[in-house]
Amino acid sequence: MTQSVIGRHRWATQAPPRPKPSTVLIATATSVAALVVLVAVGKATGETLLIPPLAASMALVVGASGLPLGQPRNVIGGQLVSAATGFVVLAVLGQNDWSAAIAGGLALGAMLLLRVPHSPAAATAVIVAATSPKVVSFLLLLAAATVILVLVGLVGNRINNQRYPIYWW
Repeated sequence: MTQSVIGRHRWATQAPPRPKPSTVLIATATSVAALVVLVAVGKATGETLLIPPLAASMALVVGASGLPLGQPRNVIGGQLVSAATGFVVLAVLGQNDWSAAIAGGLALGAMLLLRVPHSPAAATAVIVAATSPKVVSFLLLLAAATVILVLVGLVGNRINNQRYPIYWW
């Protein structure tokens, strides 16, 4: 075997092929649109709807729409379960860095037990334990935000000819 063949084999990627430019454009536009809608709704209500984990959720909804992590059940359920986990830890341990770390870790276990794993949601539990938001308003806003993400993602994925959702619940 020649050096060039060995070198090519050693550095060959196992990554999937690059998506078509139109697929990238539509997914990106869908993600931007969804996050802008969250900001607009937040401005209209005087509340913050856009938190970093929701940007990561949107990336899964349009960028990995075939994976379980991006399905509506996981996006909405995972975010709400993780927030609830954060509030439980907050009630027991108070607001501090240790609570935030514990809440993020426990959120994964809770999501797995309830069959709604959604990796960005672990960060939501951290935010709750670190910032101590008002329970009812935070959960209602989070629920609204995740539903918005899923609905905008549904439209974008349909335009992109992506099957979404694979399952609702």
